Amino acid sequence: MAAVVGGALGHLCGERLGMPQLGSLLGSGVLVALAAVVDSLRGAQLLGWLTGELDDGCPRQNGFWGEAGARIERALRQREKATARERERLSQFLSGIEASPNGVLLLDAREQIEWCNQVAAEHLGLDAQRDLQQRITNLVRAPAFVAHLHGGPSDQPVQIPSLHGRGQLSILVRPYGDGQHLLITQDVTARERADATRRDFVANVSHEIRTPLTVLAGFVETMATLPLSEVERQRVLSLMGQQTRRMQALVGDLLTLTRLEGSPRPPSDAWLPLQRLGDAVDTDARSLSNGRHQLSFHWEDEANGEADGAKGLQLAGNEVELQSGVGNLVNNAVRYTPDGGTVSVRCCRRPDGALEIRVSDTGPGIAPEHLPRLTERFYRVDGSRSRDTGGTGLGLSIVKHVAQRHGGELRIASELGRGSTFTLLLPASRVRPLVSQPQAATASS
Repeated sequence: MAAVVGGALGHLCGERLGMPQLGSLLGSGVLVALAAVVDSLRGAQLLGWLTGELDDGCPRQNGFWGEAGARIERALRQREKATARERERLSQFLSGIEASPNGVLLLDAREQIEWCNQVAAEHLGLDAQRDLQQRITNLVRAPAFVAHLHGGPSDQPVQIPSLHGRGQLSILVRPYGDGQHLLITQDVTARERADATRRDFVANVSHEIRTPLTVLAGFVETMATLPLSEVERQRVLSLMGQQTRRMQALVGDLLTLTRLEGSPRPPSDAWLPLQRLGDAVDTDARSLSNGRHQLSFHWEDEANGEADGAKGLQLAGNEVELQSGVGNLVNNAVRYTPDGGTVSVRCCRRPDGALEIRVSDTGPGIAPEHLPRLTERFYRVDGSRSRDTGGTGLGLSIVKHVAQRHGGELRIASELGRGSTFTLLLPASRVRPLVSQPQAATASS
């Protein structure tokens, strides 16, 4: 078009000078050159925008370069939106991995850290930012882990000591991509302790039951093979009954522990008179002591300043559990206190409304190193003495569970040669004054 228009204009001008053909050629060339210069300038403007930051909009032009610029800008904006969406999805994905309780760490083909979440950094003693692009074997040098990483694919994790040496870490290595690896770390300290506790529990139960069964089997064989006098037969039957009762007590305590661990928490609106609980514990303790100890029960209410005020209180909870918990404390005190000793039970409502049941004895006392483990199942300071007194090694564990299920706690204080004091503390929310029947009827009406 520039050539045609330029040729026409040049022809008109050339006719006046008598050179129409030369005018046409010159006009076409000049206008074509001018069009080329303008087109080049517009192209250079678009190219300058493309080579820049692209933050500003595309230059507004007409024609080919304008259409090309508009389409390029549209494609770039769509690509930017898609990149932003993918970046947001990646951010959400990484946030989800960060929220995982397990550690996640990515290694490239050269075993260099590409990314790890904070849990993995804490497990392995890394810095999630500073240690990027560092070789994992330079930072985690546990021989078992290095051998596992270089040993090829495996479905089984490897366990190594934790950073501070007070637990165990499980590390699972999964290959992916082109020589890359995914590491999943997990703190298995609690699981290992639970497994050890379960193994100890099974071993202890087996040992506790094996002993009386061995005795019973020996007595049965004796009665079946040897002629016994009436006195000897009665003695054997008495010992067999003693071992049978020991196994019954052990099974009963095991069932109690199982019920405490598997049942819902006691209700907070089922009230029972404290005096009824105290009378039942008093009766059992006196029957077990059989006059061999000095037993005393004190009921105080410091909140109201009454000497026997605690007798007029109610407790919220499970009566069977509470009687079992308090009864175990009192019965233990009776069992381990020598004849002629004193066992004192003091039930006191404190000024803050909480109930404190304190059982003190004048027994041999307990060394300080044993106190933290007294509530463990089957833990005994003196195993032979405990068996002689008829204990199963589960009583204090039951008391601890009862206290925790009622929102309270068990406190233990003891000194060798000066006796022990066991305190069961129940929260104020589970203690209230006894409501008399007329008052209750009036309130309901």
